[in-house]
Parts: sequence; C-alpha cells; structure tokens
Amino acid sequence: MQQKVEEFKQKLEGVEHLSWLGLFKDMSSTKLRHFWKKNQSIKRTDDQNEAVYKKFLELCKVQATEQVREYLKKPTFDNWQWEDAEIMFLLRQMYIDLGFLHTFNIEMSTLQHWLYEIYKNYNLVPFHNFKHCFMVAQMMYGLTWLIGLRNYVEDIDILILITSAICHDLNHPGYNNAYQINARTELALRYNDISPLENHHCAVAFEILANPNFNIFRNLDKDVFKKIREGMIKCILATDMAKHSEILSSFKAAIEKGFDFSSKEQKSLLLIILIKVADISNEARPMQVSELWAECLLEEFFMQSDMEKLEGLPVAPFMDREKVNKCTSQVGFIKFVLLPLFETLASLFPKIQRDIIEPVREALQYYQKESDSLEEENEKRKDSKNLEKIDVHLKRQNKNGLKTNSNS
Repeated sequence: MQQKVEEFKQKLEGVEHLSWLGLFKDMSSTKLRHFWKKNQSIKRTDDQNEAVYKKFLELCKVQATEQVREYLKKPTFDNWQWEDAEIMFLLRQMYIDLGFLHTFNIEMSTLQHWLYEIYKNYNLVPFHNFKHCFMVAQMMYGLTWLIGLRNYVEDIDILILITSAICHDLNHPGYNNAYQINARTELALRYNDISPLENHHCAVAFEILANPNFNIFRNLDKDVFKKIREGMIKCILATDMAKHSEILSSFKAAIEKGFDFSSKEQKSLLLIILIKVADISNEARPMQVSELWAECLLEEFFMQSDMEKLEGLPVAPFMDREKVNKCTSQVGFIKFVLLPLFETLASLFPKIQRDIIEPVREALQYYQKESDSLEEENEKRKDSKNLEKIDVHLKRQNKNGLKTNSNS
C-alpha cells in the first residue's frame, strides 16, 4: 500500500494536487531559505573524509607510472575506474607534470592540503560533485597537451585554467540557478540573482585559498596573485550557461576578424571558451563513460524538479521526469549547444577535430538513432491503441445491430 501511495505522489504534477496531500509549500512567505535543502546526506562525515585523505597520502609516497601519466592526457579517460583518493592523486600529478610546483613555487605539502580541502567542499550530489570537478580539470589538462596550448598562452594562463576547472563547482547543492532565484534563496539574495551559484563557487575557492595552509599561491607576488584571481573569477563565472550565447558570439566574431593571441582581451576570451568546452565535454568521451554522466545529470535534474513541484515553483520541461526523454534531450544539447561551441574552437585549433569533434558527432548519431527508434515504437503503440479502439467500437456497433434486429 505504501509503495502505491509513493508511486501516486511521483505521478502528480500540478501543485494544487500536492496541496491537498500536504506536500505543497506556500511560497508567499518572505522568509529566506538555505540554498540547499538541509539534508546532511550531501555532506560526507569526518571519518569518511579522513579515510580518503589517509589513502591519498599513502598514494603520494609512490610515483605515477608513465602509463598512468600518458593516460591522464587522453580525452578518453574513464573516471569510473578511479576512487576519490586516486583522483586527488591524479590532480596532484597534473600540477607536477605541468611544472607548476617549480614555476610558481608551490610547496608539495600545501598542494596536498589544498586538494583535500577542495575534496571536502564538493557535495554528494548526483552530477556536480568531486568526480565532475576532476573530469573538467582532466579534459582541460588533456586539451593543454592536445593542442599544444603552451605555444599560445603563458604558464600562468594554464595554471588559471586548471585551478579554475578544479574549483568551478565548489559546494554545489545540486539545485541550479533557476531554483536559487525562483526559491529566493540566500545565494540569490546575496548575488542579486546574478549567477548565484557561480559567484558562490568562486567565493568558496578564495575562502579556501585565504587559509595559509591551503594557499598554493602564497609564495607569489601580489601582482601575480591578482592576475590569477582575476582570471579564475572570469573563468568560473563564465560557466553559467545563461551567458553561453553571448560568449560564443564574441568568440566567433574574434575568429572571423582574425584571432589575435597577443591581445589581452582575446586571450581572456580564449581561456573562457576553453573552460566552457571542458565543462560540457562528457559527450567527447567513450559512450560507456559519457552515458553514465548523462544519467547522473538527469538524476540531479529530477531531484530538483521534484522539489520544485512540491514547492510550487516553475519546472523546466527538460528537467521533468514525466516529460523528458534522455535521447531527445541529448540530441538537442549536442546539436545546438555542444557542436557549435566545439566546432568554433576547432576552427582555431584543428587538432581537436579527431579526438573531440568526431566522438561528439558519433554520440549525436547514437542518440539520434535511439530517439528515432523510441519515436517509432511510440507511433506503433498509438496505432495499436487506435486499432483496439476501432475494434471495440465495431464490436459495440455489431452488438447494437444484433439487438435492433432481434427487437424487430
């Protein structure tokens, strides 16, 4: 009985129905709410964190093999094969192999403390978690080697990119900007509805760096740190997809005029584009990697839309479990968001064509085929139901006809 009740609740869409079930919250209250639900399950326990850190420190006693170091540079990297402690170790390896410890005088112990603090500040949400942070950083790292980024920008720019990628979703609650704004959360109020999450991620990143024990930039001159801070803020704020069209249009215009790598403004725009590409790059990975990420994203969407229904907030159709179709959704996202961005970058760096663009096109073909198959099945079901209705109607007519004849 309880299971039937729960299934019934899930199927209800209108807030007026939720009201009589006692599940609808009156949003007319002016009381501020936290930017996530007060659910401690999204936070790890101290014991869980310490166990991961202990394993991480043990791993740091050995050197990464050449095979692992080379695999770390590949866009095909599969995060699902690695535990959190190992992922922290791989992030550490990026800073080592890029020469950041020497170039920017980063102490190894500080780097390790910082990575652990970063780890603790990612929540246990389906998508925007520590593994996502790593995958964005790993793709950024892979792009650095793939396109020979050091031939176009300075080491400090690459440091900004990798560090921004690691920090770009810190303390994400699993509820997006639309929710923050519509629910009038603390973050929406604090940042005046302007990219509340991205501003928060950025603030958390620099709160961590404000502690000398975690400040990997503490040995740098003030002017150098200022440049890093400015660059990170621009990169992290640019990950707000509400700014996507504007940023892409600016990048296209810069390329059409002839991209100038010596221009400070255009180089800043390039860094923004690179982190945006890395942020939404899952579809460039093998299907066994990317499809799991698509499911994680849908799970987070459904978690939010369920809450929005309960609270009487607007629900985006692409986040509604009763309306969304994964394949159709992926087709739209790849066709209208991913490929235009990636292909524009490819016009500047043709080397990404084989390793990034082609896998994305293959993913589009896969989801398009799946979407077409589902649509065909749905049409068959509709036709079958229509035939059943016609059959029932004819049987009724025949039955009524027989009755009429017998009466006459």
